[in-house]
Amino acid sequence: MDALGWRNTMREWALPDAILAAAPESPWGFPAELFRSRAELATPGDLSYANRRARDALPAGGTVLDVGVGAGAASVPLRPRCSLIIGVDSSPEQLAEFRRQAHRGGVTAETVQGEWPAVSTSTPVADVVVCNHVAYNVADLAPFALALATHARRRVVMEITGRHPTAWMADLWWRFHALHRPSHPDAGDVVSVLRDLGLTVHRHAEVSPRRAGGFERREDAVAWIRRRLCLEATRDTDVAAALGERLVHDGAFWSVRPPIEPVVTVWWDVQPEIAE
Repeated sequence: MDALGWRNTMREWALPDAILAAAPESPWGFPAELFRSRAELATPGDLSYANRRARDALPAGGTVLDVGVGAGAASVPLRPRCSLIIGVDSSPEQLAEFRRQAHRGGVTAETVQGEWPAVSTSTPVADVVVCNHVAYNVADLAPFALALATHARRRVVMEITGRHPTAWMADLWWRFHALHRPSHPDAGDVVSVLRDLGLTVHRHAEVSPRRAGGFERREDAVAWIRRRLCLEATRDTDVAAALGERLVHDGAFWSVRPPIEPVVTVWWDVQPEIAE
């Protein structure tokens, strides 16, 4: 897949106007609680594969740029090796939570509010750029990725799911709206677009232990999916029933867990041959 193919495929994910017009709340965005719980349980002693690839390219006292920072789960665990994390996000609530997590971890944080790559011209360059679980929200991946590359002195690391992260909801969209959903793009498409841009991309996929995090209350986990489905709050019971065993409690949090999929890390070096 090339950049044009990506744009065309992403257009297929657009929701019909009639469904959006009837939605009582916006289906977009993510609850701050979800990101906060993940960030609080992501620690330097329990790094993901993507965290390790970023750490390996980070000089002592280096700087990290986290695009789509959320609460900082991709970058705050790198704090023992970095002196500054710059977080970019369109949500002021997420940026506030990121600042709180960075302060909690004892690392200096700066924030840039806005959409990437629109805000890239006002965003500092860093040693390492990380970008976790954002690619499938990007309508035009080529300029997005190239802006990541121009802001890294050493390495760019992206973490994504093997498939589009809402592909698992296909049965729910059919059940509640009789709406077919696409199955692409997937991780292979992401890699294809990046390589078509001339980037020397490495790829690693693994089925890893699920990241902790979620909601303290069951009803909040259900409501999140119900909002994504553009349904009224009165449908929470129906949504919970449709989720079935995908709605789980891990002893600390309620979350919605689709079938296990590999987590894919893609990365490329701006300075080739960085020692692993």
